[in-house]
Order: sequence, then C-alpha cells, then structure tokens
Amino acid sequence: MRSRSSYATGRIRPIVTGLAVVIVSVLAMGVAALVTWPDSGALAAGDVAGDRPRPDKARPAARATTAALVPDRTLPSSAPVAGGPGVQVTPPQLLAISPATVPARTLRKIAKLPHVQKVAVTDGGAVHVSGTALRLLAVDPAQFRSWTPKRVAEHPEVWSGLARGELVADSGTIKRLGVRLGVDYQIDGGPRLRVAASASLGLPDIDGLVSQEVGRRLGFPAGVVVLVHGDPGKVDRDSVARLLGKGAQVVRIGPESERPKAATPQGQALVGRPESYLDLYQRSATVCPGLSWTVLAAIGQVESSHGRNNGPSSAGALGPMQFMPATWKSYGVDGDGDGEADIWSPYDAVPSAAKYLCANGAGAGGEKLRKSVWFYNHSWDYVNKVLSLADAYARSYAS
Repeated sequence: MRSRSSYATGRIRPIVTGLAVVIVSVLAMGVAALVTWPDSGALAAGDVAGDRPRPDKARPAARATTAALVPDRTLPSSAPVAGGPGVQVTPPQLLAISPATVPARTLRKIAKLPHVQKVAVTDGGAVHVSGTALRLLAVDPAQFRSWTPKRVAEHPEVWSGLARGELVADSGTIKRLGVRLGVDYQIDGGPRLRVAASASLGLPDIDGLVSQEVGRRLGFPAGVVVLVHGDPGKVDRDSVARLLGKGAQVVRIGPESERPKAATPQGQALVGRPESYLDLYQRSATVCPGLSWTVLAAIGQVESSHGRNNGPSSAGALGPMQFMPATWKSYGVDGDGDGEADIWSPYDAVPSAAKYLCANGAGAGGEKLRKSVWFYNHSWDYVNKVLSLADAYARSYAS
C-alpha cells in the first residue's frame, strides 16, 4: 500500500484538486445521517443494558437481600424529561490543507483575523485500499468532536470506534465505494482497519477519520489540515490562504444547517406523555400483559436513576432505559405518538423496554420473568438486584 502517499509537498496536489472540484459539498448541505455496526454479539438479547453482556456460568440460588435496595422516593412526582446529552458544536467555515506542517505562529495569526472565533489543526493523509485512494483526517477525538455536525458529535460509536483505533467512514464514501461496516480492510502496504461507523462529516473530499495514533502508523504528516470557525460567511478565505503560504488550498464549507424535518403524521400513542415516571411505568407495563410495572421501575432506577443519567455508557448504551442502538432498531417504539421512536425519550424508551422484556417471556412471570431480565443484561446478579428492587417497589406502593 502506498501509505506514504499523503498531503506532503508534491503528493498533495491530486487531493487539493479534488477538494476544489467538490467545493460544492458544503457542511451546510450535509445531513448527519449515521449508520453503525455493533461489536460481535451486539445483536444478542443481552445488549440492552449499559455494560457489555456478562454470561455468567452459574446462577445464584437466592435473590440478593433487599435491605440496601430502596425505591426512589421522588418517583411519584418525578417528571420524565426527553433529550440526550448536549454537545456544543463549532462547525468549520473554512478547511485548509497545507503542503507542510503549519507553525503555531501562523495559527495564532489566523486566530486574530476578523470574524475568526476558533482555529484547530490536525493531521491528514491518503491511503489506498486495493488501489483506491482514501483521504483521511487523523484526529484527537476529544478535540475534534466539536468540529463535527451535532448528530455526529453526540453519537457514541463514532468516538468509541476512533478510540479503538478503527476507521469512521464518511457516508458518501460508503455509498460511492460500497464500503461495508464492521469489515476489516487491508490498507495497501499497511495495517488492516475495521470500519466502525459511517457518518455524514460534511468535510469536502474527506473520506473518513482515524485517530492520531493510527495516522502516525500510516505515516501521515502532522499539522497539515486547518479548520477555522467564525462568523458564517465573514471569515476571509484569501487572508487565511496568504498566511498559510504558497501551495495551500482553502475551501469554504460553511456552518452546519439543520434541514427541516418532513412533517410526520401523529401516530396512535401507546402510553402518551404522563406527568410522572410512576404513571409512565404503570402505563408501559400494559404493553406486556402480565408484566408488573415495578419491574420497569426497578430497571429504570438501576439503569439511569429514572432518566438522571442517560449515558452514553462506556459500551455505548443510550437513554433512560440504556438501550444499545442495534437493539433499539428492533424494539424501539413510538410511545407518545409523535411519529418518532426516540431512544432518548422516556415516553418511547420505557414502553420499548416492556416490549423487549415481553419478547423474552416476561409476561409469564416466574422463571421466564427472571430469564427475560437476564436477557436485558447477561448477569444473574443484575437479575437478582432488579427483581429484589421490584419487590421493594411493590411493598412501597401497595394500594
């Protein structure tokens, strides 16, 4: 593989030319669509909970004691709140590629230009897979996250994939080259890279992202790609180009713009939008005849403290009931009838948990209920904790 093919002097010009050709591919036109591929086993039933499944060999004979398992006292009046964690994004208005490492003094001069609010620099280069060139940025995920569209910034698989040393491909590249998610690709003359996720990055002629460590392994030159954030449409591209010097190419890409969603007809609500979590758990239990609302309340308390800690978890689980995205695709429901099954919304997540438990036999009670909770998180300790807490809820809210 020609891994040394990079943005370096003399080899950058084909990439720069490509950038100029696709200047119309601006960030403002990119919808941040995401597709992810789960880890091995992620589609198994136990992938709902925040931790990775732990298929224990033996089941404890008795449930955990209930002395330390106390129902949340705020549950009756606690109002469900929808929405995921916020990420303050600062999308670039300009993307510049330099034939050599950009000095810190040049970055400071760019930062002082009128209307410039923020400047960042990262590594970049080109690799080949079966002779096809891929132009990649090698980034520090923690620093680069705010430079991506909001839905990309908030998607955990993009950043966990980079942290694992994998490739995040632009969705346009996925379609253009037929790249398959979850597959390892052999870099010509270099290592194999797994494609962890696909995201609409909105960066002209950039095919994907890797971590800085992977970029060093691929021989990418450091500090040759500059991102500039500022007042939309007012940052002077020519001034940035002059500061970067001969051979630099600067593309105006504009800020991210949210496309209005097409009107979606309201559906029939499964549970509506009750004013408290208590009412929400009780209504959601009706989705699975035979399931007690106390089991849902216990899972809600264990997983997120009734929406107070919605993740993402270290394994990528999301929302008040801590679903993995792959499982949500199969079991997520529109609980409040707003036309969308939202993993972050308790009105959708709690009835979805009831649906998932029911699919695994929860409505039958007894050992089937225990097994359904085990499917939620492959740990018998987890099962004992949830069902003991459910018993405590039943005693506390006995009518």
